[in-house]
Amino acid sequence: MTTIESTPAMMRKVYGTMAKNLKVVRRRLGKPLTLADKVLLGHLDDPESQDMVPGKSYLFLRPDRVVFQDVLGQTGLLQFMQTRRDRVAVPATIHCDHLIQARVEGERDLRESLLENNEIYGFLRTAAARFGLGFWGPGAGIIHQVVLENYAFPGELLIGTDSHTPNAGGLGACAVGVGGADAVETIAGLPWEVLYPKHIAVYLTGKMSGWTAPKDVILFVAGQLTVSGGTNAIVEYIGPGARTISATGKATITNMGAELGATTSMFPADEHMAKYLRATGRAALVPLMEKNIALLAPDAEVEAVHRHHRRPGPATQPAPGRVVNFPKAPARNRRRQLRGLHAFL
Repeated sequence: MTTIESTPAMMRKVYGTMAKNLKVVRRRLGKPLTLADKVLLGHLDDPESQDMVPGKSYLFLRPDRVVFQDVLGQTGLLQFMQTRRDRVAVPATIHCDHLIQARVEGERDLRESLLENNEIYGFLRTAAARFGLGFWGPGAGIIHQVVLENYAFPGELLIGTDSHTPNAGGLGACAVGVGGADAVETIAGLPWEVLYPKHIAVYLTGKMSGWTAPKDVILFVAGQLTVSGGTNAIVEYIGPGARTISATGKATITNMGAELGATTSMFPADEHMAKYLRATGRAALVPLMEKNIALLAPDAEVEAVHRHHRRPGPATQPAPGRVVNFPKAPARNRRRQLRGLHAFL
């Protein structure tokens, strides 16, 4: 039976598979790896024969978890039933939040949603019980926050039927929003197919102070990359500044990364993530995270290249692109930015 929760046993299995696959990947590629590469390529279905050219190859991956919201959850489960499987192949959950419309105020809106969508909620609840998915009913919370507080962990490969699934990147997961068909194929036991994303590294130095908030970081990056600058790319936030931001602050940044058109956004594992795991009742996962920290951060060579920001480095292979430095915001906004924000495209 598939376990729904993110347990130490599940985490141990994920890290074991990643370590095994990355040995093959390193032998074949012979170059330093970014965090995104470690997580994505660590989840390859067949690392020995997989083509690995960013922006060109299609990767066949084995996600650790699938999450559905209540709109695509309906068609997703109906499609899954056609597979004739008795249970889902990977941990999966359904979250009833999208059908609740904001009309008057929370309590009344929830009551009206229960009346209007009673049949849908009943179907999702019983289907989840029948096929082994977790079920979060209406009023249980927004899908992304529920996932962050209960299921996400560093190094996890997670796909969800919502564009802001990357919110879980704040806890070091590689979390990607997908269509319903991708989600169904994964819970049916098939590999997930995705274009190998290119890499964008955002090197952060200094720390936030005064009125500065995490949203200022992503708003500034969005202003440079625009709504399509991150298309078919994973944005990685690295450098000493990244390690000063709380896990929830990181999640704010990765959540809004969807507005760049990015496949997802990620942060390396750090003490802030460990603190968040403890605060959300998952202290048992922290020792495993700390033991496998080499899997959950870019290779030192990657950060070193960006620290000196002389030219595009490993995070921009295979083809060097332009280098854009953002150390200076407009004078009126300088106090609202992390000091020394550099994006290598």
